[in-house]
Amino acid sequence: MSRLGTNWTLHGDGRNVRAGQYVAPDERLSWPRTIGIGAQHVVAMFGATFLVPLLTGFPPSTTLLFSGVGTLLFLVITAGRVPSYLGSSFAFIAPIAAAQSQHGPAGALGGVVMAGVVLALIGLVVHRAGARWIQVLMPPIVTGAIVALIGLNLAPTARASFEQAPLTALVTVLAILLVTVLFKGILGRLSILIGVLIGYLVAAISGEVDFTAINDAAWFGLPPFQTPEFHLSVIGLFVPVVLVLVAENIGHVKSVAAMTNRDLDPITGRALMADGLATILAGSGGGSGTTTYAENIGVMAASRVYSTAAYWVAGIIAILLSLFPKFGALIATVPAGVLGGAGVVLYGMIGILGVRIWVQNRVDFSNPINLSTAGVALVVGIANFTWTVGDLTFEGIALGTAAALIIFHGMSAIARARGSEHVAGPDETESEDHGSKPSKLG
Repeated sequence: MSRLGTNWTLHGDGRNVRAGQYVAPDERLSWPRTIGIGAQHVVAMFGATFLVPLLTGFPPSTTLLFSGVGTLLFLVITAGRVPSYLGSSFAFIAPIAAAQSQHGPAGALGGVVMAGVVLALIGLVVHRAGARWIQVLMPPIVTGAIVALIGLNLAPTARASFEQAPLTALVTVLAILLVTVLFKGILGRLSILIGVLIGYLVAAISGEVDFTAINDAAWFGLPPFQTPEFHLSVIGLFVPVVLVLVAENIGHVKSVAAMTNRDLDPITGRALMADGLATILAGSGGGSGTTTYAENIGVMAASRVYSTAAYWVAGIIAILLSLFPKFGALIATVPAGVLGGAGVVLYGMIGILGVRIWVQNRVDFSNPINLSTAGVALVVGIANFTWTVGDLTFEGIALGTAAALIIFHGMSAIARARGSEHVAGPDETESEDHGSKPSKLG
């Protein structure tokens, strides 16, 4: 492929994908079909990407713009070898909310930029030294605990929004759950988006939606931008998010590698750097931090089309949609009750994703090291423990993350020295029989 990864070859006749075959990242179907698949990727990412700015108060159209630009940047930096869409990361919701309460939106954006810088630097190190040190630092027990506590730390936020319009919120929750089990394929994967639309309809009928902003917005124009402010006090809020982004990106790269039968380990560092740079760019202009999206990986698995050409189309469509202010104003009218209902499901799902990491890697909770690591970290995160040192304030996510890392590695070091407990290594699943099957992150 070319340096930009845009020199695609036509797959077969460009119209069909035969049974047992797939469209590789450096291939494409005919342009009409590629555009259709790209539009499908936009639909797949749409609900999650818009939900983050709605929950954090950032302009949805600005976030959409930077998700499209970030996706194109990702494709260029990875030279078209990793098909992926960069959408809003849920991991940023809690730290953004906390930072806004201290320093307003600009202070939160400064935290997003700092997280992006750290992620880009980690990507540079991984590119030079490999990813094994990350697996040593964050084995599945630690990664699962961090992901779980980030989701569950948001439970009070979901409750506060839910209580503003309980009936609308309850309808939203039920709609999401029913759509998940009633529909197959892409509709089932869009359960949160469809549930929010149903909740929005109920809210509009109940008079909970204010349409004034839509009428006042122009049809065409640039989305609103805002510059960040930097405060050291928010570092503790955002650095733990980087660990989640590292785990997500590595997991998604491994998933794509498995589906396309290609060795993408040498590109992992580039993927991390690309996501870091995209997050820096988004935070610098008023958008939410980004991450690679599992929703779009699901679309690829269903369609067997892994062409990066489709992601170029998706990124361009996202950018074009962001240039319609009325569209962004419409999204911003989603009321608190709908967000509360979606938050109940979404935040719970984030928490359970951490549990899924434990299950997939067969983490042994009869081992007191694992039990203590997860137990203490979750309580600290859910209860939102706070520690202030001078101008720095560390809250539940930061302290829970630190607790997971310190407890696991501290207890493991003592256990090794004393020979008191088995400690699984980074390449060893942690099942009770202490087998040696490789552990996959993410």
